Amino acid sequence: MKSIVYFTKEVGSDAVLKIYKKLGIELKGNVAVKVHSGEPGNQNFFHAEYFKPIVDYVDGTIVECNTAYSGERDTTEAHLKTLKDHGFIGNFKVDLMDKDPNKDIEIDIKDGFQIKKNYLGESIKNYDSLLVVSHFKGHPMGGFGGALKQLSIGCASKYGKKNIHGAGNTSDNYFETDHDKFLISMADAAYSVCKLFDGKCAFINVMKNLSVDCDCYSVAEDPCMKDIGTLASLDPIAIDQACIDLIYNSKDPGRDHFVERVESRHGLLTLEYAEKHHFGSRQYELVDIDE
Repeated sequence: MKSIVYFTKEVGSDAVLKIYKKLGIELKGNVAVKVHSGEPGNQNFFHAEYFKPIVDYVDGTIVECNTAYSGERDTTEAHLKTLKDHGFIGNFKVDLMDKDPNKDIEIDIKDGFQIKKNYLGESIKNYDSLLVVSHFKGHPMGGFGGALKQLSIGCASKYGKKNIHGAGNTSDNYFETDHDKFLISMADAAYSVCKLFDGKCAFINVMKNLSVDCDCYSVAEDPCMKDIGTLASLDPIAIDQACIDLIYNSKDPGRDHFVERVESRHGLLTLEYAEKHHFGSRQYELVDIDE
């Protein structure tokens, strides 16, 4: 059975709320809203006000985790300052889930293809449901970043990020691990988070500011394509696949540059292995809500 992915050409904050309502799901209890807080200096990330309509509607808490690489989000002190500077703290309930690095949650992935453990920010246990709002764009390592990246790298603690990047190797040379093993580890990690929330998840991808670089860059490459739209689904694999297909089928002059980034990093491998875990499907029906 194909998963449903809703689509609108609109990319504003109101479109995020509008398309979420099309999902027909009520995220109950304490709702975690996973976003990307943006590296200081980055020109493409979504600022706090962009998320206000959807966060207010679900009465959610903005959640994030510290980065493994050095920057302005690699320690709790620095990341909290960034969250404040970018308007999240002061406008929303905000939870840096791995603020205490000694309290990671260890999740077993017995059927993981590459990693058998995932390490999450400790306070993820306080949430009953999860809304992932992703800025879909390229990525210097993963090829692209969307729902699956937010579930995997995004929800992982600082130590957990090393574990995924290193495909189980958390030593100082974790970034030297075989690249394809890292991509497969992302699929394993995303699967473990979806399993943890037992279907109480929803996903929104916004195809705006379409750079080949991630919001984790202090200075990213400028967008190479025009904005495409906003998508929503209950299936994280289907929504990422739909975004990839919209890129591949685009006639935008910058399409080839974006595709080169995806393919040179073997980005589709994460989708392939995620589907093998059976928590979603690459087969979907795209429902245009503008028609």
